[in-house]
Amino acid sequence: MAKLSTKFVRIYAGTVAAVAVSGIGYSASASAATPPATVPAGFSTTVFAHAGGKLTGADDIARLGDKLFVGYQNGVGSKGEPAANGTKSSTVVEFDRHGKEVAHWDVAGKVDGLGADKRTGQIVATVNEDGNSSAYTVDPDSKHHAVRHYHFSSLPHGGGTDNVSVRHGVVYIVASNPTADAKGSTAGRPALYKVTFHGTTAKTTPVFDDNITATNLVTGKTGALNLTDPDSSTFVPRSVPSLGGSLLLDGQGDQQAVFVKNWGTKKQRAHVLPLSQQVDDTAFATSTEGTLYVVDSAKSEVIAVTGHFTRGEAFVSAKGGLGTLSLKTGTVTAFGNAVSSPKGLLFVAAERDERK
Repeated sequence: MAKLSTKFVRIYAGTVAAVAVSGIGYSASASAATPPATVPAGFSTTVFAHAGGKLTGADDIARLGDKLFVGYQNGVGSKGEPAANGTKSSTVVEFDRHGKEVAHWDVAGKVDGLGADKRTGQIVATVNEDGNSSAYTVDPDSKHHAVRHYHFSSLPHGGGTDNVSVRHGVVYIVASNPTADAKGSTAGRPALYKVTFHGTTAKTTPVFDDNITATNLVTGKTGALNLTDPDSSTFVPRSVPSLGGSLLLDGQGDQQAVFVKNWGTKKQRAHVLPLSQQVDDTAFATSTEGTLYVVDSAKSEVIAVTGHFTRGEAFVSAKGGLGTLSLKTGTVTAFGNAVSSPKGLLFVAAERDERK
């Protein structure tokens, strides 16, 4: 295990509960009756944050400056239907670098995607991944009107919206749950939108469609896809061989990862990687030292994983737990069992002057 400086651990692996686990099992305070939670040798986990009150269903995570933001769905339905207890709103919670809650905001609907726009200093959130979808911006520094609500100009794919990714001030939102034709095809429907905000409108511009032409990374064959379940997206670090600089779109139900370079331009090129199981979110280690934040949906906790990472390695949240993804074969390999219900993932590299 790489030696982490005291300052690094204090800033990025702060904990609000003494639930430390490692590759050799629980700490002495853990219950002997509980099966030992493990992560691979050289790594350890702590509970970074746990929201108080009645918040449930932690899902996505984003980072703005030195603050982390987590969306709690509170049992609201995928089209905004009230939860069993009557709740109609989700909650976006801001945590400081020690895992302490700083502020929170309620948004009507089921929050699914969170993204951070560094240029505006805002968090962008989407609600209702299956239909009746809309978007919000949250300005953490605003004393008045911190939350603004936007209605999409159009959603020609016929479904809802999900993950939010922001690059160089450009906001991209995944077009989830596309409406299929009688033959089950979603061909020609947008899979990803570029979104701009004007007044109370979120203007959508399609970037590429569900039937994008892609080359299979395993077989080498090229053909049109038929994505039926676009779910999450992220940007692949340039340090990743061959695929660096791509936008990664996860076709969750299709068990496919789609890598698109020069998206939305005439030079657009795509590759598809068949996956061994469904994947919900993906994060890449951008440094050998840092922290992988994992949202545990079942416990509504944020788990911090620290250790010596491999630069460019892909981590995924899968049905069976946290895993690593082979970008050559599409195989998902379990990364221990410390997080049983992972959702949103976020990797934060250690600051250069904190590395030893």
